[in-house]
Amino acid sequence: MEAVALLIAATLNAGTLLAFASLGLLINERSGIVNLGAEGMMLVAAITGFATSFHTGSDVLAFAAGAAAGALMAAAFGVLVIWFNTNQYATGLALSLFGAGFSAFVGIGYAPEKLSERLRFEVPFLADIPFVGSALFKQHPMVYVAMLLTLALTWFLYKTRAGLVLRAVGESPESAHALGYPVRRIRMFAVIAGGALCGISGAYVSVVYTPLWVEGMVAGKGWIALALTTFATWRPVRVLLGAYLFGGVTMLQFALQGEGVQIASQFLTMLPYLATILVLVLISRNEGFIKANMPASIGKPFFPGS
Repeated sequence: MEAVALLIAATLNAGTLLAFASLGLLINERSGIVNLGAEGMMLVAAITGFATSFHTGSDVLAFAAGAAAGALMAAAFGVLVIWFNTNQYATGLALSLFGAGFSAFVGIGYAPEKLSERLRFEVPFLADIPFVGSALFKQHPMVYVAMLLTLALTWFLYKTRAGLVLRAVGESPESAHALGYPVRRIRMFAVIAGGALCGISGAYVSVVYTPLWVEGMVAGKGWIALALTTFATWRPVRVLLGAYLFGGVTMLQFALQGEGVQIASQFLTMLPYLATILVLVLISRNEGFIKANMPASIGKPFFPGS
């Protein structure tokens, strides 16, 4: 039972970094913008967060710096695709490639460095409950922040006027513009907010998940987060549950290795990515379901006055 509790705890830990990035991309796509640069933003935020934590010893500042790095890169992306009308997909890929190269260059001097001793967190009293305490209540505070953020984003999208406007922009920017809403500014705010959340995810990778810096350490999780928004049909709660599902698949490989299961380690490493492909294939079989849930104008440029 203790092994199961530890697996659940590790699943929540692994799922949290996917949740932050996926929720950020969900905000982007709800406004009609597709940002394929999540991998690059997470990598730049990872080295920014690691360097900040290394020099200041503060995880709070590390997450703030990671969010700022992600937001800055997203802002550059937003200016290009929203105001200069560059292709969203090509610009996103360029952002991802830039982030990978830039983070590798900046992080050269930090590869051998280690962060100070990590604090251990637990919820008083609840952490002492057998099984449940080990599984749920000995997590980093950001795990619980991701859960609260999911609820807050659900409330924002479906219960507030601002959320309704954001969704309207993603459904029909022409109609929103005709009603007097500043479509491009709304999309810009959404892109920056999404970038900030991807930045928090990147900082979580290098400060909490694996507290070190290694070139390319995000290792495709930005692409999994991108696929997760489709898997969750653009619903925040489904995004969180999907993040935990993929986090569980990621941790399962280590659990199986620990139990001595005789399966090639390369195959176990492939499990999260195979699961991503399988899920997308299964969802794509029901085209009507996807169209009924996806923002109608996702990926489509908007030219005011055209």
